[in-house]
Amino acid sequence: MLCALSVAGLRSGIQAQQYDPALFAGMRWRQIGPFRGGRTVAAVGVPGRPPVFYIGVNNGGVWRSRDYGRTWTPIFDDQPTGSIGAIAIAPSDPRTIYVGSGEGLQRPDLSVGDGIYKSTDGGTTWRHLGLTNGLQIPGLVVDPRDPHRVFAAVLGSPYGPNVERGVYRSTDGGDTWQQVLAKDENTGAVDLAFDPANSQTVFAVLWAARQAPWEIGSSWTLSAANGLYRSTDGGTTWRQVGAGLPGAAERLGRIGLATSASAPARMYAVVGATRGGGLYRSDDGGESWRLANGDERLWGRDGDFNEVKVDPTNPDVVYVANVVTWKSVDGGHTFAAFRGAPGGDDYHRLWIDPDDPNVILLAGDQGAVVTANGGESWSSWYNQPTAQLYHVATDRRFPYRVYGGQQESGSVGIVSRANDGQITFREWHPVGAEEYGYIAPDPLHPTIVYGGRVSRFDWITGQVQDVSPEPVRAGKYRWVRTMPLLFSPVDPHVLYFGANVLFQTTNGGRSWRTISPDLTRATYAVPENLGAFASLDPEKGKHRGVIYTVAPSPRKAGLLWVGTDDGLIHVTHSGGRTWADVTPAALTPWSKVALLEASRFDTLVAYAAVNRFRLADLRPHVYRTGDGGRSWMEIVQGLPSNAVVNAVREDPARRGLLYAGTERGVYVSFDDGGHWQALRLNLPPTSARDLVVHDSDLVVGTHGRGFWILDDITPLRQAGEAAAAPDVYLYRPAGAVRVRWNENTDTPLPIDEPVGANPPDGAILDYYLPRPAVGPVALEILDRSGSVVRRFSSADTVPPQDSGLNIPSWWMRPSPVVGSGAGMHRVVWDLRYPPPAALRHEYPISAVYHATPREPRGPWVLPGRFTIRLTVDGATLTRTLSVTMDPRVSVASGALGRQLALALRVVDALSRDSVALAGLQGLRAAVGRAREQAGAPALATAFDSLDRQAAALESGDASLARLNGQLVDLYGVIEGADVEPTAQVEAAVRDWLGVLATRQAEARALERRFRSLTRRLQ
Repeated sequence: MLCALSVAGLRSGIQAQQYDPALFAGMRWRQIGPFRGGRTVAAVGVPGRPPVFYIGVNNGGVWRSRDYGRTWTPIFDDQPTGSIGAIAIAPSDPRTIYVGSGEGLQRPDLSVGDGIYKSTDGGTTWRHLGLTNGLQIPGLVVDPRDPHRVFAAVLGSPYGPNVERGVYRSTDGGDTWQQVLAKDENTGAVDLAFDPANSQTVFAVLWAARQAPWEIGSSWTLSAANGLYRSTDGGTTWRQVGAGLPGAAERLGRIGLATSASAPARMYAVVGATRGGGLYRSDDGGESWRLANGDERLWGRDGDFNEVKVDPTNPDVVYVANVVTWKSVDGGHTFAAFRGAPGGDDYHRLWIDPDDPNVILLAGDQGAVVTANGGESWSSWYNQPTAQLYHVATDRRFPYRVYGGQQESGSVGIVSRANDGQITFREWHPVGAEEYGYIAPDPLHPTIVYGGRVSRFDWITGQVQDVSPEPVRAGKYRWVRTMPLLFSPVDPHVLYFGANVLFQTTNGGRSWRTISPDLTRATYAVPENLGAFASLDPEKGKHRGVIYTVAPSPRKAGLLWVGTDDGLIHVTHSGGRTWADVTPAALTPWSKVALLEASRFDTLVAYAAVNRFRLADLRPHVYRTGDGGRSWMEIVQGLPSNAVVNAVREDPARRGLLYAGTERGVYVSFDDGGHWQALRLNLPPTSARDLVVHDSDLVVGTHGRGFWILDDITPLRQAGEAAAAPDVYLYRPAGAVRVRWNENTDTPLPIDEPVGANPPDGAILDYYLPRPAVGPVALEILDRSGSVVRRFSSADTVPPQDSGLNIPSWWMRPSPVVGSGAGMHRVVWDLRYPPPAALRHEYPISAVYHATPREPRGPWVLPGRFTIRLTVDGATLTRTLSVTMDPRVSVASGALGRQLALALRVVDALSRDSVALAGLQGLRAAVGRAREQAGAPALATAFDSLDRQAAALESGDASLARLNGQLVDLYGVIEGADVEPTAQVEAAVRDWLGVLATRQAEARALERRFRSLTRRLQ
């Protein structure tokens, strides 16, 4: 353990404290995509309501579609877990929904849940029902006539023994559960089915499977414990059935069941076994079975797949989901491909509408799709932002791109900000790496990206080159799915890659050199959590690990930290010439060092996120050293007891500010890990596998909900100052880039097209009020001369929504709101002067749902330094804001100044035009009153003539109103791009200002004539 003296030295200047979440509650995570579905293992429809479907995603939560899969909406995001294994709808009450959490598969990248949830209002609200320690619940069935009678298949821990396994029954809607079928601490239940003719007859499948602490690509199973069971008394007593099915001698694996609604005695089973695996058929209600089809394509990989379903109207029409989904029309004797693709779509669940077998919901590793015509056409899975990512990286371009390996779908590079106001399918693309790999953007060559084991991708050509140290695996090195690959933060020429040894290249992979010996454990005792499965290990506990994380120091060349998946940490100060084992004593074998972080402030400080999930340990483990690894301290106070930690990162700008990515979301520490607190905000429940800080943004890669960005984390960096402030606190802004938010010149995408959000449009200004303000709160932006450029106030009247426009209101962006209540408030200034005095307002064709600004907007401010002034109840606080130019724009500052000068001249002209128009309208009102007093016909005729001339000047072809629109058009040309104004634009400004002068002169002449006529009234 770390001694008290070294703790004190490590934390010098860091206040050990948690902060009120209200200090940063106004921040919001922003989802950027990609909108490509991830692994989905729960899928059901609603009988009698064919457009409605529900799916459950691995760490993506529960989603609902009401339009045959055209769009999907998350309905589980306020719950503590997003790992879903099963969903069941009560047939007699479709508003009653049961959800089993925990994915229920056996694979290296799964997550577990915390029991069963229930909704009685169609998914609007949820209640936890217990079975918390079941961890994986892959099956639920509800009595067709009684929504309170439900059975749950509890599989249990994938990595260790636990008692809460087997089949559970509830007769009171989940308020209480009774274990009605169980075998031992290693055997769980994986599938359930009712007899369609009699819900008192229930079938269940038991399966004893275990993942190893190391990566074996599959699972081990205790065949003697596996089998099919039947109860004929409503689940009270059970008997093993299945004569004709493979058994222990054939090394029976997992069984998947299907019953036939139109012929209840007919059943099908997909059976995994070393010998005799295949599709089996029973015609006596499961008592006896015969092999219908032994094609391995139907039953292979039984740890992942075992799904079979029967057409509700024809017992000979059978579907089997595997790498491909297959269909048989002759009772399983022959099959034809129903849906699939090269590479494998990997299908897990089928649901067939009992009223219309042409309506099918199909869920797999790519997401969920629906057909309403028997498979002739399908909905898309490019509308589900449920990507499962392993790591996250960003490049240095503007806008920066976010990268990661996406489970089941290769890799992805996606922009953090798109040119068209939102992030669409146009803005992301694979970058050539494996689905589970690291991505390493080249810091010296912006269009080059390295990834996986190891590929080199070129954005310009799209070509992918293999530059691996071992192009064809010959057994010299050990590899697993996820291998660390990253550039040195000190020397951008150096790229590191980890196997069981550490490789280094300085020429982009054209050659590599090995800079470490094998850094993994040579021997170890077999981990206790293997228990009865240890005898199945063909290597008898001699499996070796790999390097799983590499952390080069950002401060010192040659300083590298390396962690392995078998629980070792090494450090070198010489670029790999010598290595020291600095493993904390608490790291037992196969304590996976998921991620190491070398401090940016101190070469003796490093952090380790240790994931012991594969040892059946769900507790969080984060370690910190302050003496170069000689001693370590575990720093987990405040993290939930079941929050397995995947990553820990240090803020590059504020020492002691740490971020942790866990299986339960994102957490933050303000005191170097002394205390942790949730940073969930609006982030849905999901597994945060990795996170990075990019300038002032926190970017997280989730394993189930894609990429999210927490824009402008300066409130976190200043939380201590804000907490210590005696009163109001104005956060120092991070700075802003003058970038055009939306350059689309086409019609907008339909509002139901899936898109990611762009960052806020302008400068983010944050402040904190410890109590509600008594008077108005004012936020002002001042330029270098002290002039107010823009002012916002809580007393501002929210302008009424534009009426009479020929567009739906849902396109419009709401006006900025300055909050005056207690808490943190965030205001976005669009880097513009106030809008000009235009008579008409429009919303551009480049529209974005709920985010389209009203035009014309004010002129752009010039890049430079501004003062932010906050006034609250007599107190005034100021901060400096730096505004920089879009780095993609190449234009002299003088040109932007001339552009602004022209724009301001037109803004002034619009103001003068509006004043003149208002005066003219007042003149006409006065003329009308005077006309009523005119007695002499000649005088009345003169007033009538004056009014006609005024009306023409007000709204005729050569009127002030029309001129206002022409000036707005001219203003739009000037502000249309960040460029030097053209000579013709400058000439047009002169010409139109001349027209304005003429109109003003005409208005003044009419006023003089009116005064002359009114003297005749006297």
